Amino acid sequence: MQSATTRRHVQTLLTLSVIVRLAVWILVYVSARLLPLFDASPSIFINGTPPSSILLRWDAFYFAHIAREGYVYEHEWAFFNGLPLLMRISDHLQALAGFGTNDWGTFLRGGAGMAILCDSTHMLYQLSLHYFRSPSLAFLSAALSLLSSSPAALKLASYNEPFFTYFSYRGMLACARSQWAAASVCFALASMFRSNGILLSGFILWGMLVAPFLTGQKDLFTPRRLLKCVLLTALPLIPFINHNVTAYLLFCKPSAPHIPDWCTNNMLPSIYSHVQSEYWNVGFLRYWTVSNIPNFMFALPVLLNVFAFCWFYLSNLPAIIPHIAPRIRSKNNDAPPPQLDSPFLSPSLLPHVLHALALTLILTFNAHVQISLRLLPSLPLTYWAAARLMLDLPKWGKAWVTWSVLWGALSCVLWAVFLPPA
Repeated sequence: MQSATTRRHVQTLLTLSVIVRLAVWILVYVSARLLPLFDASPSIFINGTPPSSILLRWDAFYFAHIAREGYVYEHEWAFFNGLPLLMRISDHLQALAGFGTNDWGTFLRGGAGMAILCDSTHMLYQLSLHYFRSPSLAFLSAALSLLSSSPAALKLASYNEPFFTYFSYRGMLACARSQWAAASVCFALASMFRSNGILLSGFILWGMLVAPFLTGQKDLFTPRRLLKCVLLTALPLIPFINHNVTAYLLFCKPSAPHIPDWCTNNMLPSIYSHVQSEYWNVGFLRYWTVSNIPNFMFALPVLLNVFAFCWFYLSNLPAIIPHIAPRIRSKNNDAPPPQLDSPFLSPSLLPHVLHALALTLILTFNAHVQISLRLLPSLPLTYWAAARLMLDLPKWGKAWVTWSVLWGALSCVLWAVFLPPA
């Protein structure tokens, strides 16, 4: 049963979410009408400036093309099939309703419409409420998520991130409630949209094995539970494995007239790894060049926000560990564990901190760093960190909100005129 306060918060967040989406759409549409496109490609596929044309930017070209034609070009295998599949479904539904079929606008409108159904604000509120047991803190965290670092990608476009974020949050909430099968399904759905969904399996592994081990619950380590953990942890890996196996069977048959090098050069052939390296130059420190300094500057605030929270939490780990592992405390003395003076030091947040640190390190050193702007919002910790700034370091909290508003508005204009960061 939801309390009156919780119901009021949910209603307010829904209203604010609608207002933010409308503001983003209006800003992007007006900018597209008044400013010249840096790249005129959208006008080639969609004539004029109808509402659907503002959706055709950057990766949306790939998603819509895959939805229409399938995987035609090798570099398109960098994108998973989750969103193109939803676009095709929406195309059929729109055809039944008489809105046309199999054109760029139909696919783009369908993807964007389905993204609206996966609004993650409510999920973040419920997840924050579970961990902090504070409606006001949960509301603050969810409200801050409306000031996204990539509003066009998360609130407007036919992009992977709205779906990935929604299913990630939903799976994390299921883990927090020990609903392991539901969590595994949600994480598998998230993995249909982004490859880093495989990292989400760690939450199941932590909840089913690591946490009971640390708390000394040896009676839970039955063969049945171990087998269940292995199966549920493996399920989110299936979309990644299927993506690569499908490509291997397509390109690497012995009877094929030309077998690509990636089929034979690696012990575990992966078209995804090949395409990321060959076409996107993804690899350790490859993006660390002088020409990419602007992209690092774009992403710096959101990266620092996550890194600072991880440092804050991990630097207090000696005080947190006795709350997680009572055996450690009992070996040293019988004194009670030290008091944790901040809700942001809750022991239950440790798997979120480790996951956030791993993903942020990958984005910093082994990826196109500017995608942090649309990928780090899939971490609830991003907004918990912002909430901590608001409550514990208000001067920095105001700076975060100011940056979020100004950068969010500017990024919408940049999206509208087809300028980076993507």
